[in-house]
Amino acid sequence: MKDFKNKIALVTGGSSGIGLAVAQGLAKSGAHVWLLARDAEKLGAALEGVESAKTNPSQRFGMVPADVANVGEVRKAIAHICETVGLPDIVVNSAGVAHPGYVQELDLEIFRWMMEVNYFGAVHVTKALLPGMIERGSGYLVNISSIAGFLGVFGYTAYGASKFALRGFSEVLRAEMKPHGIDVSIVYPPDTDTPQLTYENQYKPAETKALGGGAGLMSAYAVAESVLKGMSRKRFVILPGFESKILYRLSGILGNMVYPLMDRMITAAQRESHK
Repeated sequence: MKDFKNKIALVTGGSSGIGLAVAQGLAKSGAHVWLLARDAEKLGAALEGVESAKTNPSQRFGMVPADVANVGEVRKAIAHICETVGLPDIVVNSAGVAHPGYVQELDLEIFRWMMEVNYFGAVHVTKALLPGMIERGSGYLVNISSIAGFLGVFGYTAYGASKFALRGFSEVLRAEMKPHGIDVSIVYPPDTDTPQLTYENQYKPAETKALGGGAGLMSAYAVAESVLKGMSRKRFVILPGFESKILYRLSGILGNMVYPLMDRMITAAQRESHK
């Protein structure tokens, strides 16, 4: 994808999962790639994999350990990247966490954690970079959401709220940044085979497991391929896989009628889980 050649790309949550797969795809497309995540050890291993995907010896790569929920760490990391390699052309906000459960059983700290990482994490990174992008008159901001970011999924009150917030942020950001020459995309992947999903599966209510039991998992690399294709076409909404496409369109077509349909699915899932 020639659009990414020689571009400076920053990927948060780049140590694993979708973030790592997108970073490798960008490297393969000729971009200079920087990774940002909390765990320095995992980042180091991920960076080796990203560098191995390069197509040109002149490509540059780097990593910065930082917690996107900590605005001070984010500002320091962004400043380091800008001083080292320059202001990023592409930013993929992929850092995210998910902890499902019945709303009455989830601790309030889980709700705060979801918002701090999934929503404010993207806001912190975006705000740190926007002044430079606006002054330059170009940039590309990509926010990784979820099907739970446009459809209320049973068991995901905390996670879904944070991803719905990211949707609202992205929609307004797109409108405000268009006059400045800055593109925005939001990605709604389905369940994806990542370490994050392995963590989630420990806490999913029976109904949530039953609802998702018939759907196949996408690989992180398949999601990344869809993301890069969508970016190359400057699509605002990027829908990897059949499941996300059909659910997004159905939710738009059915409107409020989607809720009775989901209620029936949940009732059937509850019956199944109690067999």
